[in-house]
Amino acid sequence: MVTETVEAEGHLIDSGNLQSILTTIVEHGAEYEILRLDVGRTNEAPSKLAIKLIAETDDSLQALLSKLSVFGCYVKGTPPAALRAADMDGAAPEDFYSTTNHRTSVYLDGRWVVADHQRMDAAIIVEGMTATCRKLRDIRKGDLVVCGLQGVRVQPELQSRDKPTFGFMSNEVSSERRVETAVGRVADTMRRVKARGGRIAFVAGPVVVHTGGSEYFCELVRLGYVNLLLSGNALAVHDIEVALSGTSLGIDLSSGAPVEHGHRNHMRAINAIRRAGGIANAVEAGVLTRGIMHACHTQGVPYILAGSIRDDGPLPETMMDLAAAQDAYAKALDGIEVVVMLSSMLHSIGVGNMLPSWVMVVCVDINPAVVTKLADRGSTQTVGVVTDVGLFLHQLATALR
Repeated sequence: MVTETVEAEGHLIDSGNLQSILTTIVEHGAEYEILRLDVGRTNEAPSKLAIKLIAETDDSLQALLSKLSVFGCYVKGTPPAALRAADMDGAAPEDFYSTTNHRTSVYLDGRWVVADHQRMDAAIIVEGMTATCRKLRDIRKGDLVVCGLQGVRVQPELQSRDKPTFGFMSNEVSSERRVETAVGRVADTMRRVKARGGRIAFVAGPVVVHTGGSEYFCELVRLGYVNLLLSGNALAVHDIEVALSGTSLGIDLSSGAPVEHGHRNHMRAINAIRRAGGIANAVEAGVLTRGIMHACHTQGVPYILAGSIRDDGPLPETMMDLAAAQDAYAKALDGIEVVVMLSSMLHSIGVGNMLPSWVMVVCVDINPAVVTKLADRGSTQTVGVVTDVGLFLHQLATALR
């Protein structure tokens, strides 16, 4: 049998981390002995835990330590972080430490150093007394990479007692009234962030257009509650199609009826923008006079469109280099305090992977599985609102007027 003593500090009981730590140890087939548990006596005071782990083999113990690290556990009397030089560009040593989205510190020269640009699924590169999260593809030969678990400490975010958790199935009685409650809390948060000069990002899919939410999204832009728009080619194309033809995917949005030859309208929209030389030029030339992309351009809201293999056209602004689009997304998200995700599962999960756990995430989708998938992939700070996106935007715009 092999043993190791680990410590953890924070709001262990409020957040449920204490239960998670003990459950993880038992499920792993190991044993534990609590050596010390000092419970914080006030709302602000942290609790402190020292616990002895007992496992059958060293490999089993190391695997358990890895699982416990996400709850803030670290080895007592930890030695400095183990650093190994990368032996090639674009890859790390085999035992590199893979980050979570929680605030992470590494022990260097006798003190804990907080890693910059926190995100999940990255390596930690050390330069002097600076630690930085970096994607594998951005590692260069000779970079000092944190390896193993020694000298690494994770600090999970405190789960607030009043954190709104919503789950509104579309067939529930009085769902509108309950959605209004969720919208009210989101609106209050957005007001507070805006009042202190914070920034709010939206990740939006074409469903915003299909459900008639464009008008309300444009109102949020004009009210100053949208500081960044992240999306794909489809949102912009269908938004522009509505602006030029009144249809979305060939369906007249005012009547809900298909238009003869309407299936061609999205291609005509792409062609019109390409002939104008891009969205900005189309707005300036009077070709594009309304819609989400028009509002973003006229209000100075930056937007990034990340392309995919299924895109028609694409529009000139759509970034078809995936790595470049990922980097642009990540750079634009730096300093964002709230991200609202509107019916775009793949973009939402992608953005969630780029965010530290202290950024508030609101995911709105008619499909509850989307909210679940986002949380299951590590974005546990996600607040889910399961409802029609058009209805949500309507009520949000009303609340924020």
